[in-house]
Amino acid sequence: MMLRQLLRQAASNVAEPAPTRRAFLKGTGGALIISATVPLAGFAAETAAPAIVGPADPRPNVFVRVAKDNTVTVLVKHLDKGQGIMTGLTTIVAEELDADWAQMRGEHAPADSKLYANHAFGLQGTGGSTAVANSWDELRMAGAAARVMLVNAAAAQWKVPADQITVAKGVVSHKASGKSATFGQLAEAASKQPIPAKVTLKDPSQYSLIGNETLHRLDHVSKTNGTAIFALDIRRPGQVTAVIARSPRFGGTLKLVDDKAARAVPGVIDVLSLPVGVAVVAKNTWAAIKGREALTIQWDDSKAEKRGTDQMLAEYRAQALKPGAKAARKGDTDAAFKAAAKVVEAEYSFPYLAHAPMEPLNATIELTADGGAEIWAGSQFQGVEQMVLSHILGTTPDKIKINTLWAGGSFGRRATTTADYMAEAALVAKALAAKGSKVPVHLVWTREDDIQGGMYRPLVVHHVKAGLDKAGKVTAWQQAIVAQSFMAGTPFEAVMVKDGVDATAVEGASDMAYAVPNLSVDFHLMKSPVTTLWWRSVGHTHTAYAKEAFIDELAAAAGKDPVAFRLELLGDAHPRLTGVLKLAADKAGWSKPLAAGPAGTKRARGVAVHESFQSYVAHVAEVTVDASGKVKVDRVVVAVDCGVPVNPNVIKAQIEGGTGFAIGHALRDQITLTDGLVDQSNFDGYEPLRFSDMPAVEVHIVPSKARPTGVGEPGVPTAAPAVANAVFKATGQKLHDLPFAKAGVV
Repeated sequence: MMLRQLLRQAASNVAEPAPTRRAFLKGTGGALIISATVPLAGFAAETAAPAIVGPADPRPNVFVRVAKDNTVTVLVKHLDKGQGIMTGLTTIVAEELDADWAQMRGEHAPADSKLYANHAFGLQGTGGSTAVANSWDELRMAGAAARVMLVNAAAAQWKVPADQITVAKGVVSHKASGKSATFGQLAEAASKQPIPAKVTLKDPSQYSLIGNETLHRLDHVSKTNGTAIFALDIRRPGQVTAVIARSPRFGGTLKLVDDKAARAVPGVIDVLSLPVGVAVVAKNTWAAIKGREALTIQWDDSKAEKRGTDQMLAEYRAQALKPGAKAARKGDTDAAFKAAAKVVEAEYSFPYLAHAPMEPLNATIELTADGGAEIWAGSQFQGVEQMVLSHILGTTPDKIKINTLWAGGSFGRRATTTADYMAEAALVAKALAAKGSKVPVHLVWTREDDIQGGMYRPLVVHHVKAGLDKAGKVTAWQQAIVAQSFMAGTPFEAVMVKDGVDATAVEGASDMAYAVPNLSVDFHLMKSPVTTLWWRSVGHTHTAYAKEAFIDELAAAAGKDPVAFRLELLGDAHPRLTGVLKLAADKAGWSKPLAAGPAGTKRARGVAVHESFQSYVAHVAEVTVDASGKVKVDRVVVAVDCGVPVNPNVIKAQIEGGTGFAIGHALRDQITLTDGLVDQSNFDGYEPLRFSDMPAVEVHIVPSKARPTGVGEPGVPTAAPAVANAVFKATGQKLHDLPFAKAGVV
């Protein structure tokens, strides 16, 4: 079952029941406010990937706002954390509306899972590269319905047939009479028109905005001149700042605190002992941090993680050799290995990884008179956050108003099943209010809090074994995956963890596309107080690497070209995967030798291909290895098939960014523990990709009429194994343990 289907089922454990659906149309202040999810003519004929459609009948959504000043604002239910979704979703509406791009605006929608649920989850939230996919139908229909209403309003005013009216670049025209009007001029009249019962959507051949490479991003000016508002920019009247001292060991709890010195720090207002740690409240961030540094705390580590990374890895490696929970079974692997002409084995290890978004976690909360609260944050899981905060404050989710702001990155970190940092803000505000101080609270995580604060990509070990026959064909594949589960203990566990197998840990392995007649994939669930979470591309971050690096080793053992070997394994069953593989190889000049590098160096190409989140990506990396064995990634060629390319430039940016993100982490990054304490604390020890490390990236988008899918995550999985395979080709060195720095190649 696909991950998105599982998430949808899991969300039913936490989501509020859906309201009765009805048409919704309202005119306010001369603006046209339209919601439409209406039956779609010709829908079945559309080229189909597995679809996230959403309701097909009118419901109380508000997506399009046309104002008298002729601006058109699209209310976007997803968080834009830099991935460009504000532009992407606005483009979809603008296309069906026949608007002028210059008049388009985007705005984060209110937090309300009854109105703005992600159809993949069943509640409002952003993740899994689902934003375009699950908004595709409802936003096209909203745009088309708004266009019909504007046309009908014009027809009524001009007393002409609606079918004689045209719309282009935000102007409604009737050629015979010479009459025309802007959207703004028609907005009030259009708001009184009924929602059409049915709309016909454009054929892709009619698109002028979707697929257009000349469109500027809606946020490019505000993020360049500094006017874009992020959570860190919020300043409420009387606002105080809070930071929290948390246990330095995962699983530790507060035993005793001496706060006398902290209270003496200028600017410190109060010190609060909370279930999550000790909060220092101050007039500003600096005073709060200095006050926290002055605390003397004793922690109870009786249930804390005290192991180091080496010990944990040793335990993981030993576990990988034992039978595990069955994630996939096909054929008879034992018999196939006995009959194999050659058997190849490998072990791969992947470290804990922090998300490290450039904007640290933070949120501002203001308690309201009705017992609820108003929040300002880069909110990614609004549905979860409303429920968690309402529980803390003893109210209902509808009393929690969340103002979703631009977020400075996330990579999964802002989307938690516990609403952790927002919950902390609520706990601080509640504690202050109980002492008679009902003031706005800005809860801030420092960079050190973030790097050492957990919610990491899990530590993972893979043990892979394959058999080859005399012709070099893969006859057997056996894989063990050892990892923690970040689904365990959450509302998602009931459907995400089945028979001891976490679907997010084995995705990309248990369902791999390569045709292997005998397959066995096991999962071993490991436990630790270290908190883990999805990280950009989730399980595919490690399953794609283990699979694609091992495939190159098998190709070498079979004496076959890596691209030809993959094409043979894919056969005709996966045309979109073979399509991106062939395209990337062709654009990279795979069949031609690389130009020689400086004396003493070796140069080579490596390849990797993978499907994740219903998108298909292939990377070809070119590397130079110098005489000392150091690796420089020179060039990366990427092919991506994500269905209809809504915004080609945004797609390219995401694939380029995903490539750099993956390579940067593969080169040097790891979170390690010594006696349970995190060794890294900031970017000096957890080093981001440097400009000097970033290769030239060339992105090729496969033309498609298929339903659009995501690109925020699929650019990550195949970048690192492509680099590793290039190093293997150049030197024979197998990079089995990440990061590559462990092998001394960087």
